[in-house]
Amino acid sequence: MRTIALEEHYATPAFMDGPGRQIRQEAEAARAHPQVAAGLARLIEQLCDIGEGRVADMDAAGLDLQVLSLTAPGVEQLDAVEAVALARDANDTLAEAVRRHPDRLAGFAALPTPDPEAAAAELQRAVADHGFKGALINGHSRGRYLDDKFFWPILAAVEEFGVPLYLHPTPPPPSTIKDLYAGNYPMEVAGVLATAAWGWHIDTAVHVLRLILSGALDQYPRLQLVIGHLGETLPFMLPRLERALPTELTRLDRPVSAYLRENVHYTFSGFNWTPAFLDLLLQVGADRIMFSTDHPYASMTQAHAFLDRLPVSPADKERIAHGNAERLLRL
Repeated sequence: MRTIALEEHYATPAFMDGPGRQIRQEAEAARAHPQVAAGLARLIEQLCDIGEGRVADMDAAGLDLQVLSLTAPGVEQLDAVEAVALARDANDTLAEAVRRHPDRLAGFAALPTPDPEAAAAELQRAVADHGFKGALINGHSRGRYLDDKFFWPILAAVEEFGVPLYLHPTPPPPSTIKDLYAGNYPMEVAGVLATAAWGWHIDTAVHVLRLILSGALDQYPRLQLVIGHLGETLPFMLPRLERALPTELTRLDRPVSAYLRENVHYTFSGFNWTPAFLDLLLQVGADRIMFSTDHPYASMTQAHAFLDRLPVSPADKERIAHGNAERLLRL
């Protein structure tokens, strides 16, 4: 069974010297804890390896193709000039890796969202010149979300080129962390609550809902989004959203649930849990679910094992493992 993984991350030297330097700083700060420091060093090594080592790891885990995207925080929190330069560098670096391993690697473009016109032009370049299969945006841009019409040239370009847009988590804005996640517990607990434990996923779910409620998917009805982590909590809330946000209130062309079932695809991203998967499956169907491992933040081997034991028909498993991705990304 062919396997195509869609949320797989990489980094470049320029990124590690810029937005990614926090990872290096964490590794240096962890020197007093050798096991933690070694884990972070291995993470950096795997992020920066988009060559033979990565392909060997894929072989060991039984993965056929990874669609790579620049790891969070990406370029979204930079000023416009720096974002444009770094996105271009990242996309060119990834394109060279894809050229070396065309049967094993594909690319999602990094987009300089602080300059939407430049982002649209970079998407065109990445798709036309490099053959990239879509784009990935890491959440908000300094507190501004894609429902803001400032960013809609990006949405128009994504729809025009017929490629998907992957919305990936990033930490909530600092004001949100302060107001919602800091509480009567240590700040290191608040930091995890605001990100991996909760905030990443809630912020991404809200981002999707803001896009829907803004009318962006009525303006660009062929736009296809992808989100990870088995739906970022949205499947569980889908019936409630449908009841509480009727079209009489939203003035949208369709119910909120229709956009979530017709304009959004969903991947695993390390959420290898059967109950959560079954909820997603029952809400949106097998045609909207795609495989991913969240490498190197999660295990490719564990993700593949989870795929193997999914309680679905062989035909649905084939769709999830590769068929849906082949159709969406024109692979």
